[in-house]
Amino acid sequence: MPPSSVLRATLEYDGGRYRGWQAQVNARTVQGELVRACREALGVDVKVNGAGRTDAGVHAFAQVASLHGASVVAADLGKLRQDLNDRLPPDIHVLRLDVAPPSFHARHSAGERIYRYRISRRRTAFGKRYVYWVKDRLDASLMQAAADLFVGRHDFGSFCENAEGHDSTLVEVAFARVTTPPEAPDLILFRIGASHFLWKMVRRLAGTLLEAGRGRLHVADVRALLTARSGVPAKWTAPPSGLFLESVTYAGDPPPPAIDPFRPGF
Repeated sequence: MPPSSVLRATLEYDGGRYRGWQAQVNARTVQGELVRACREALGVDVKVNGAGRTDAGVHAFAQVASLHGASVVAADLGKLRQDLNDRLPPDIHVLRLDVAPPSFHARHSAGERIYRYRISRRRTAFGKRYVYWVKDRLDASLMQAAADLFVGRHDFGSFCENAEGHDSTLVEVAFARVTTPPEAPDLILFRIGASHFLWKMVRRLAGTLLEAGRGRLHVADVRALLTARSGVPAKWTAPPSGLFLESVTYAGDPPPPAIDPFRPGF
């Protein structure tokens, strides 16, 4: 089999120690660590593109990256995955490594991205790094009523950082769900799927839902934020600790596996 110049990597990471996914000068990032590991394992510079540019402190259950210029035969993928993991920090782990078509690009080829935000109703010693603990009483049904408004094609300019810097703030949201798992009644999960997301969009949507859950924001108020651009949601931005890139899907992929609501520690 001839060598492949494009590989698809699926990786998980704890984003707590990193300034986000995207490589930056004088800052430790997940992409930067993966580029370094590829260079050390292969002896050549490999271009790495990620499906989602997660912010500083944001985690991932299944980020997807395309590795361009790797020149690896399929038989060597297992060894390369092990070599990469040996060179990566313990909070970044390559789950899968697959040969991809020459045209594959982790960001541009993606069909849907799903994010999950974890909100804790109780104090937790083990899960603090991976949830947002909210002391106020929250009504999940009010949060879902507000989340229903996000579904469809809307201008999310009110819910992103530097809206003027985006080519477009229109986003098609496939679903937005607020659930309380029966096995974890003190945990609220906000899951949202869309073709793409804007900078800090999910964290501001989560913060807006929390205001609705507290009873401080009504459905009509949320609808108004989708109609006329406002800077108010910026002050409700939820912290990155509770946010996870859950999955990224591509044409022909099977449905992503369900993720235990307790993961990670709660």
